[in-house]
Amino acid sequence: MNERNEEIKKKIKKILDKDRYQHTLGVAYTAACLAMRYGADMESAITAGLLHDCAKCIPTDEKFRLCSKYGIELTEFEKKNSALIHAKLGAYLAENKYGIEDRDIIDAVRTHTTGEPAMSLLQQIIFTADFIEPRRDQAPNLSEIRQMAFEDLDRAVEKILYDTLNYLGKKKDAPIDPATRKTYEYYSQLVVAETED
Repeated sequence: MNERNEEIKKKIKKILDKDRYQHTLGVAYTAACLAMRYGADMESAITAGLLHDCAKCIPTDEKFRLCSKYGIELTEFEKKNSALIHAKLGAYLAENKYGIEDRDIIDAVRTHTTGEPAMSLLQQIIFTADFIEPRRDQAPNLSEIRQMAFEDLDRAVEKILYDTLNYLGKKKDAPIDPATRKTYEYYSQLVVAETED
């Protein structure tokens, strides 16, 4: 781990609760493994993994205040579902508090919860690593997705989105972010197109 990431790791440890910090390390190391597998920059993957939840433990009222202060636009859905706000706020903090200049890292932090159509390789890595890191144990099809992640990243992203929508669809009154649905539609079409090639 390079010097910058060691420094970020120390700072992150001070602001996250114990479980969130362990999850963060799991995401960073899983992202590093995926980066090695797909030829992405390993240190960038670690940086994005370390920072992906940097705003997670900020109290909800404070998250809203900071978004307002920094001019971070929230969708109506995000305003009603505050658990999603940490991604956009985290991207802002990655750039302005942690000094990250690499747009790809910032975008990977921003999209790690819902994804977005046509994600970069790094964005896909962080989105996937957040779902499959070793401490995760609740999601359906987890062992299948873990294996898939190292074989075909597009298919893994599509499967994560499909399972997420399926899970939320079965829960009564569970809100579904339109961004997640839009991302799923993009990746399901992509996987079909790749299968036909």
